[in-house]
Amino acid sequence: MPTVWAVLLCNFEWSALFYYLISRGGLCVSKWKTIVSGIASGALVGIGGAVYLSCDNKYVGAVLFSVALISICYLGLYLFTGKIGFVAEEFKKSMLWQLPLGLLGNFIGATCLGYFISFAKPSLRQAAASACASKLENGFMQTLVLGAMCGVLMYIAVKIFKSGNNPIGIIFGIPVFILSGYEHSIADMFYFALANMLTLNYLIFITAVVLGNAVGAAAVALLVRLSVEKSIGNK
Repeated sequence: MPTVWAVLLCNFEWSALFYYLISRGGLCVSKWKTIVSGIASGALVGIGGAVYLSCDNKYVGAVLFSVALISICYLGLYLFTGKIGFVAEEFKKSMLWQLPLGLLGNFIGATCLGYFISFAKPSLRQAAASACASKLENGFMQTLVLGAMCGVLMYIAVKIFKSGNNPIGIIFGIPVFILSGYEHSIADMFYFALANMLTLNYLIFITAVVLGNAVGAAAVALLVRLSVEKSIGNK
């Protein structure tokens, strides 16, 4: 009899029950899926950040960080920095409402993992605190520009991946933004949570990074769109 119950529990569609209860409560299932997907992405970015901080060799750490975005892309999860450029490129209204929900999910996932790692590996807390203190030395506009450059690289990396499930753009793009000192909003959410530095200065900083990521990704996406349309028009 216990075996029968075990089989039933293993085969039960718990996710279907979860979304059924949500829909019965008057909440939109698709919106909750975006948030849940965003949480998973945020946690994966946090794992990448933890690997980077754990490596004595920053070059090795930067390359290993790319495992996070590779996993996110292959699993089809929602990452704000990987989506914002395509909103500008495709101009789909259905994508607009996903942005704040996906970003919320990313924040929850990255922040929670930051606190978990802070508890489980206190040795990384000091490394994160040092890095975060250095980040806060930059002004708002400096941070925005650094965020924009990261946004450009994130869009290019995901764009190349979408061309045929090719991770080469991610493998090179992620180390480039890390080693260049560009700012990735979701990774920074993890770092500041790990360092226990969620202060007012953090909110100002992360706002600049989010805006920068969005501006950079959207700008290069629009340039790509215009160049493609112009090429088609010249044929």
